[in-house]
Amino acid sequence: MLSIFDHGAPPPCPAPFNLAAFVLRRAGDCPEKCALSILRATGSDDWSYGELERAVRGTGTGLLQAGLKPGQIVLMRLGNTVEFPIAYLGAMAVGLVPVPTSSQLTAADTAKIIAELKPAAVLRDPEIACADHPLQINIEALKRMRALPPCDWAMGDPERLAYVVYTSGTSGSPRAVAHAHRAIWARQMMVDGWYALTPEDRLCHAGAFNWTYTLGTGLMDPWAIGATALIPEPGTDIATLPALLRSHRATLFAAAPGVYRRMLRDRDRLDLPDLRHGLSAGEKLSPDLHHRWEELTGTALHEAYGMSECSTFISSSPAHPARGIALGQPQIGRRVAILGAEDQPVTQPVTQGEIGVIAVHRTDPGLMLGYLNAPDEMAARMRGDWFVTGDLGAMAADGQITYMGRNDDMMNAGGYRVSPLEVEAALNAHPGIEQAGAAEVEIKHDTTVIVAFYTGPSELDAAELQTYVSETLARYKQPRAFVHLAALPTGANGKLLRRALPAYFPARSPNPA
Repeated sequence: MLSIFDHGAPPPCPAPFNLAAFVLRRAGDCPEKCALSILRATGSDDWSYGELERAVRGTGTGLLQAGLKPGQIVLMRLGNTVEFPIAYLGAMAVGLVPVPTSSQLTAADTAKIIAELKPAAVLRDPEIACADHPLQINIEALKRMRALPPCDWAMGDPERLAYVVYTSGTSGSPRAVAHAHRAIWARQMMVDGWYALTPEDRLCHAGAFNWTYTLGTGLMDPWAIGATALIPEPGTDIATLPALLRSHRATLFAAAPGVYRRMLRDRDRLDLPDLRHGLSAGEKLSPDLHHRWEELTGTALHEAYGMSECSTFISSSPAHPARGIALGQPQIGRRVAILGAEDQPVTQPVTQGEIGVIAVHRTDPGLMLGYLNAPDEMAARMRGDWFVTGDLGAMAADGQITYMGRNDDMMNAGGYRVSPLEVEAALNAHPGIEQAGAAEVEIKHDTTVIVAFYTGPSELDAAELQTYVSETLARYKQPRAFVHLAALPTGANGKLLRRALPAYFPARSPNPA
C-alpha cells in the first residue's frame, strides 16, 4: 500500500466570506460571555464577546477613516498586548491585509519588509523597533478607534488575500507567505482532529499575542467556536503557569515544548484538576518530555505538525491518540502523502513504512496562495499536485505519521524556524570572521540552541559577537554560543557541511548565553 491519506474533502468554504467575521460569528449569540481573559496572579482583564466584536469593528472603521483602502497591506509592529489581535482582525474585517511580525525584529529587518511589501501603513507601538514609514498609526490611535461605530464586514471571494506571515524559505531569505480568507475555514479540521475543542472550554495559550501560533490556536480557533481564550499577561514567569492554570480553571493548555520543559523542571507533580489535556506544537516534542507531562499531570499531551504555509494538518487527538513516537495522523478532510526522493516519480508516494518527504495536496483549503514576490520558490515546492514540506516522515498502515527530521538545514529556536544562511550572512559581515556556519546543537538532554562556528585569524570575544549579531538579528535568531575553528567542515565540492558542525561543539564549553 502507498503512503497516502485521503478520507474525503471538507465542505467547501462558503462565499461571500470574511475571515474576521467568521472568527467572531458567535458574538451575536453570546455577547456577554467571556471571550478573552488576560491572566494575572491577582485576577484577570476580561473581554466579553460583545466588547471584542465592538473593538474589532470599531478598529476597522478607524483604519478606513485613516485613508486606507481594502486590499492594501498594513505592517503590524505591535507588542504582546491585546491591541495586536484586535488590530489584526480589524484590518481583515474591512478587507485590509495585515502582516503580523515578531516584536523581536530589528529596524533593519523591517526595512527589508517595507521595501518588499510596500505597506500602505504601519500599525506601531513606539517601543517596538521599526524602519521609517510615511504613515504610522500609533497604538494610542488604535485604542481610540475601538469606540467608533462598527464597520461593515467586507465580504468577498474566500480565495482573496487575507493576511501575510513571514517564514524562512529554502533560499535562506525570509519569505512572505500569502494566505486567503479561507484559511480560517480550514482550521475547523483542527477542532476535532487536534483540540477536541467545545464552546465550554477555557483554552490557555502560553504564547504572546503577537505570535502566529497564539493568534490561531490560542485566540481565533476558540473564538470561532464560542469558547474562552486565556492568555497570561506579558512577562509571566513560566514557573507560575501551573498556578494560573489551576486558579483560572483552564480546561486545555497549548504551548511549545520548551514551555512544557520549563514548567516541569524540578517538579514531581502538577495538580491541574480542570485540565482535560495539553496541546503541543512549534517544534518536535521529545518522547521523554511527553511521558513526563502525562506522568506528572495525569492528562494526555497531543502533538501537532504544521508549517506557516499550511498551518497544522497532522496531529494526535483524544479520538485518535498517537501511537509510540508518532506525531498522529492527518486530520479528517486533509489529503497527505509521503513522497519519494527527487530521483523517483514526482507524484508517486512511497510504500507504507518507508521514509519520504511529507507533502500536502494542493487542494487543501489551508494551503497558502503562494509566496509574495517569489513565484519561482512556490513552483519549486510543488511536485505535481503536491506541496512538499521539506520534512521527512513515514506513514503506517493506519495513517499515523512518524516525523524523521528536517530535509534541509533549517534550525528551530523556541518554535521559530530559522535559516542558517541568515545567521551566517550576519556573521560573515564581521571583519574578524572569514567564514561562518550555523547549526542547531543539543547542549544537554532535550535542549538545543543555535551555535555559530567561524574561522578567522584569531578567536573573538563572545560578548562582542553577541552584541554584533544583536544589531542585525532578532533575538530568537541569535546564536547562543560561538566556536572558533581552524577550518569549517566541507565536502568534496567545497560546500559547507552544516550537519557536521554540531560534532565540533566543545563538550565542556561555557554555558551558552
